Amino acid sequence: MTASTIPSPPCWKEGEAMHRKRAVLVILLHFLETYKGILQEEEKAGKVIKDLYLLIMKDSSLYHKLEDEILKLHQLVETVELKVTEESHPPSKQVKPLFRHFRRIDSCLQTRVAFRGSDEIFCRVYMPDHSYVTIRSRLSASVQDILASVTEKLQYSDEQPTREEALILVAVASSGEKSVLQPNEECVFTTLGINSHLFACTKESFPSLVPLPEEIQVSPGDTEIHRVEAEDVANHLTAFHWELFRCVHELEFVDYVFHGERGRRETANLELLLQRCSEVQHWVATEVLLCESLGKRAHLLKKFIKVAAVCKQNQDMLTFYAVVIGLNNAPVSRLRLTWEKLPGKFKNLFRKFENLTDPCRNHKSYREVLSRMKPPIIPFVPLILKDLTFLHEASKTLVDGLVNVEKLHSVAEKVRTIRKCRSRPLCLEMESSPQQLQTKAYVRQFQVIDNQNLLFELSHKLESNSQ
Repeated sequence: MTASTIPSPPCWKEGEAMHRKRAVLVILLHFLETYKGILQEEEKAGKVIKDLYLLIMKDSSLYHKLEDEILKLHQLVETVELKVTEESHPPSKQVKPLFRHFRRIDSCLQTRVAFRGSDEIFCRVYMPDHSYVTIRSRLSASVQDILASVTEKLQYSDEQPTREEALILVAVASSGEKSVLQPNEECVFTTLGINSHLFACTKESFPSLVPLPEEIQVSPGDTEIHRVEAEDVANHLTAFHWELFRCVHELEFVDYVFHGERGRRETANLELLLQRCSEVQHWVATEVLLCESLGKRAHLLKKFIKVAAVCKQNQDMLTFYAVVIGLNNAPVSRLRLTWEKLPGKFKNLFRKFENLTDPCRNHKSYREVLSRMKPPIIPFVPLILKDLTFLHEASKTLVDGLVNVEKLHSVAEKVRTIRKCRSRPLCLEMESSPQQLQTKAYVRQFQVIDNQNLLFELSHKLESNSQ
């Protein structure tokens, strides 16, 4: 072999190096754009991006032609909050309240932001005698972690070292239903029912657990719903539910269906949205059944039908469905005298709404209406989950060791519909008056009865002979 044929050591020409660095930047930008929500959650992935970002910034002075890409990278890094600082100690985390725990008006008026597993929240854990301790915990904390915090607060570890092992964590619903949570379960806060609470107790005291008294007390009388306009209530419902819907990452829908319990940690925002849907249904029933006057009760039915109509006009199908389902709740639908006093116009309108929400032929009526809507849209989320569940259970993900590409394409197509619904911002014109702020606070912190037995009791007191 002659000297002329010996390959020279690899070296990069300036143009080729520029091309390769731009290719790396393009891939990184695409990755950040696609997975920025996940990067906020996964600290290890975020660290890799930070390290790569720092290396690129060191190179930026040598490659002026890459300024546009580097500027876009810098903006994306800021967007996903991967702050690059020289501080040795991380800044203290802000504690976020779950929406159904809001009791202060200034908190409930804040714009909703997405929850991450590392976020910290305040939560009350009750004892069998209904005393409680307030703990500060990560949203993704396991039952074992929660019990450790409770034990520390109660100082069990100092007085009785073995007591910690005897404690169990129980979710108690307003109906009295009890569920023992397993030590390895995570993110239990977002899986609680509307009026459910966490109790820490020993196995011996488990049978004596009863719901909190304030959850089963009823105080009939005029509430805020009687004093506000239907359109204002509907608009504030849509605005709040849009905030909640935007907080749900697309992958949460996939995790919820595909991973079951293993996906709990990644589905907190979706679970909160589903709980809110259930809360609205019970809110409708609660308000109607706490109204003792027949005339006012009929007027309330009329107002809720108006609320549903405005929500449909706002393309907020989640709230529309929740209100219609709430009016169709058996304790409400059996109130024959109340429904008879409803004007014929509103009876016909509600009948149309029932036809629209009819599940016959795989929700054909609803799907046709939805297909004619343009973003922004808040879809009926439980139906999306039903569709994804069908896609998941109808065929295997792996067939003979190979990935079922057709199935994954179908799942991706369904997820793209969620992206399309949120492709344009929601713009609702609402006044910023004290009255509107009061309505906004009311809409975001409903007090509801979710005990079906109690709802039936109220219904029979109002109209004992109705069928």
